[in-house]
Amino acid sequence: MTVLAALVRAYDRLADEGLAPRSGYSVQKIAYIIPLNPDGTVAGGPIDWRVMEKRKLVARPMAVPQPPKRTSGIAPNFLWDKTAYVLGVTAGEGKRLAAEHAAFVSCHLDALADSTDEGLVALRRFIQAWQPDDFARLGWPEEMKDQNVAFALESERRETMIHDRKAAQELWARQQSAGSNESAICLVTGERAPVARLHPAIKGVWGAQSSGASLVSFNLDAFTSYGHEQGDNAPVSEAAAFAYTTALNRFLAQGSTNRLQVGDASTVFWAEAATREAAADAEDAFAALMGAERVDEAAEGKRVGDMLALIRSGQKLSALRPDLAEGVRFHVLGLAPNAARLSVRFWLDDDFGVIATRLIDHQARMRIEPPPRDANPSFWRLLIETAPLRKTDNILPNLAGDWLRAILDGRPYPLTLLSTLLMRLRADKDVNGLRAAMLKALVIRNFPTMEVPVSLDPAKTDPGYLLGRLFAAYEYVQTQALGGKVNATIRDQYYGTASATPRAVFPALQRKATHHLARLRKDRPKSYVFVDSKIGAIFELADPDRLFLPTLSAQQQALFAVGYYHQRNDFYRGKDDPAAEPKAIEEAAR
Repeated sequence: MTVLAALVRAYDRLADEGLAPRSGYSVQKIAYIIPLNPDGTVAGGPIDWRVMEKRKLVARPMAVPQPPKRTSGIAPNFLWDKTAYVLGVTAGEGKRLAAEHAAFVSCHLDALADSTDEGLVALRRFIQAWQPDDFARLGWPEEMKDQNVAFALESERRETMIHDRKAAQELWARQQSAGSNESAICLVTGERAPVARLHPAIKGVWGAQSSGASLVSFNLDAFTSYGHEQGDNAPVSEAAAFAYTTALNRFLAQGSTNRLQVGDASTVFWAEAATREAAADAEDAFAALMGAERVDEAAEGKRVGDMLALIRSGQKLSALRPDLAEGVRFHVLGLAPNAARLSVRFWLDDDFGVIATRLIDHQARMRIEPPPRDANPSFWRLLIETAPLRKTDNILPNLAGDWLRAILDGRPYPLTLLSTLLMRLRADKDVNGLRAAMLKALVIRNFPTMEVPVSLDPAKTDPGYLLGRLFAAYEYVQTQALGGKVNATIRDQYYGTASATPRAVFPALQRKATHHLARLRKDRPKSYVFVDSKIGAIFELADPDRLFLPTLSAQQQALFAVGYYHQRNDFYRGKDDPAAEPKAIEEAAR
């Protein structure tokens, strides 16, 4: 199924559930309501329709007649608009202010000329009598300028806006029919219908224009064919264009539970199922598996939390919820800004059971001991481990989408993830649990012949893994011998070289370790016996001719990091279990 077809189906479901506006309407942010008396006078003054969010007043969403797509021209909205059009006032320079207000007045006086509806008559009389100077004369608030405003009869303002009245809806429907373009076979629905020359804007994509961007557009000659203009190059009906953009804007809206940010890709997901409950459970489960904070496991999401706990314990989704594993179609769409348009970073359409299984397999590959502090990190939390200074803006543009697509498609991970992680380790020398887990998962997925243990494997003989363990042992000897007098450990000084070209640095590290061991033997003999036995065990596993290689491949460098992480945490596990290290020392001493 194509992206647009799936979004049209999603709109149909949302509309049936009353969660999306009817055809020809869209959800916009309205800040003020102007209440009118039947004679067109203002009843009191404008009503602040905003609500408080995060200590800030923000406009409230409202379903209004769909606005035309504004580029550089002047195009008034029907029955609502910003104050520059409606009232002829703005907080800016307003170079086109008079023309914008005149266009709104002319449009509505023509449209409402023959109306006998009480609300539409009141609006027509208001527009005829209003002068821009009235704004200051009536003392209306300055913060109202440049905000979107709508109208209501004073007697109905708590229930119905003027644009919601039946007469207004019928008038708007006639206007849309009169302005329809030529008919053609819609590429999305397969039905003959008027073609949308311009598609509504998509809002909410991170990094795109705040006014919205297009997913489908043709605005240069190079994009056209056979003399067609704009939307005629790929005919999509007005109804289908409205449906897919409405559904996508809802999924991308602020506070939506159907979106998550994956690097620079704004990602939306939704499910199709026989029942709304099954679709919601699938969406909740996907969000939870991705580490998004969507489900409250203590309340209504408890059933999803229980299901995830069973999945992570190794049970199959088909055994737990057959209705999710076999009866749910799942969609994942990643969008990123590209000039005035949007680019599709990835699109996945599959059974939820298949996608969930791939996510669970990925989590199994990511398992490492000891686990990271964040037991269920979000995808964003993993990605910032690849970025300089751990800043979101520094994440490689295509990495997020490529990695998520690989996970959900069951493909090998992008090798840019491996090179980026190794570069970060050489730069900041921070071998933490998240980075070690990502490297472990990548080696397992991309190099099936290489085995990577979950926890410390004292019998593994791979040179990269052994060198990582040995490097951790030398660092531990240094810190134990010098105590709090270490300004920079060997990890701070030599990690990058040791992990890439071990032969160039390990002889020097051995000499330093011999010196530190001698000091440790004198000051702390039990610790000396313990760590010396660890180093000896590593050398017993190694092939002397293959241990200190001139260079390590990228996958061996990944094993170096995992081995270092395992061994270092094995040395310091006594911090969590005070009896662990003394017991190991005593056993080694015997």
